[in-house]
Amino acid sequence: MRPEPDNRQVALAAVLGGLLLGCLDFIWIKYVPYPVGDLGNSSAVWAVAAFFFGLWVRSGRLRAAVGAAVALVVAVPGYYATAALVQGDDWAVLWAPTSLLWMCFGVLAGVLFGVAGVWAHRPGWQQIVGPALPAAVLFAEAGLEIRRIGHPNYGDDPIWDALIRIALGLLVLALAGRTNRQRALALAVALPLALAGFAAFLLAGFR
Repeated sequence: MRPEPDNRQVALAAVLGGLLLGCLDFIWIKYVPYPVGDLGNSSAVWAVAAFFFGLWVRSGRLRAAVGAAVALVVAVPGYYATAALVQGDDWAVLWAPTSLLWMCFGVLAGVLFGVAGVWAHRPGWQQIVGPALPAAVLFAEAGLEIRRIGHPNYGDDPIWDALIRIALGLLVLALAGRTNRQRALALAVALPLALAGFAAFLLAGFR
């Protein structure tokens, strides 16, 4: 079993990992073709990144929460700085209100899903709920895509987006679960959580 990272390693990984996430996210959107390229626009993917950060931290909910939150906050300017360097976007967007709003979402997602990553190592209900949360947010986002099917602005394209997110949710459960029983229980928990997440997306203005 590998040793747990110390606080210095967690802090370094949070900053560098966040910058890398933001940079790669922009490059992914710009250069990876549809439908896989659409994952770059997925807020659920950032939440899953926070989960795997917590999974890597392994213990210490506070360390995982703070580290994952820092990573997602840093990812926002990392994304827009890459956009400025690659395609000449305005640097002022780094401190625009929309950027600050995404950083606030990053704090919330980082805390929740970073802790979920630590839970995945714990016994009992935490070992079930931990992996269920990242799968649920992917399923919830798939629900948004399903809702768009047939809309004049989207046509049938959201079918692929939804299928990819569902497949990723199942993959997260397969990777994070230790036994088939735990994976099955996590899936059962993820489905009602996905409904709650879907409602939260709608309340937050996602359409």
